[in-house]
Amino acid sequence: MTLAAVPAKDLENAKQRLIPILSPSRRRELARAMLEDVLTGLGGAGLDLVLVVTRDPDVIELARRFAVTIVEEPENRGHTEAVALAQQEAARRGAKRFLTIPGDVPRVTAEEIRAVCRAGGAGPGVVFVPSRSGFGTNGVLLAPPDIMPLKFGEPSFENHLSAARERGLEPRVLNLPGLGLDIDGPEDLAALAEGEDLTRSARLLRSWGFPGGLPPRLYPLPPHPASPHRGEEKR
Repeated sequence: MTLAAVPAKDLENAKQRLIPILSPSRRRELARAMLEDVLTGLGGAGLDLVLVVTRDPDVIELARRFAVTIVEEPENRGHTEAVALAQQEAARRGAKRFLTIPGDVPRVTAEEIRAVCRAGGAGPGVVFVPSRSGFGTNGVLLAPPDIMPLKFGEPSFENHLSAARERGLEPRVLNLPGLGLDIDGPEDLAALAEGEDLTRSARLLRSWGFPGGLPPRLYPLPPHPASPHRGEEKR
């Protein structure tokens, strides 16, 4: 059985790096649209079970519309802790493979998800998908689910590679354009809005006038910095 997990923080507090250019209501609306896009991709990938890890009632309501399983957190402890909770749930359910992706990769496709699963084979083994910056980890497949712990926060990608090798595992690395694009800063909004995809998130941005609606002082911006934005855990 292949089990996938999506940690989803409170929509009210999502995307804090976008505070300079998006109002709270728009950040919330964008976070919701991105999670819908991610769940749509997962739903088309033919997985055995999809979990959403959250404590947000609005996320729970959204997840139920997609007929996924909800794992409720007692508190919003961060991405690493949410993934660890999902790993425990995967092991408890007897899953052979554990996949986790974040809720802010709206361009991820069902085919990309299937490619990650194929790369993992039957296991034992690990697969990592880096963010487009190369610092973060946007996708992980573990076979079995408890083959190694995961710790997110830039530079998690290199740290995950090192941690796997320390355990005698040679990780597979896939660079995937959809899964690699996580939406954190204004430059990511520009990349999403300029694409030709039909995701909810892209349509939403275009309805707001992006990318032309980005303030000149913020567009374009350089790639992600190596260190995370204070107060917001990076993958």
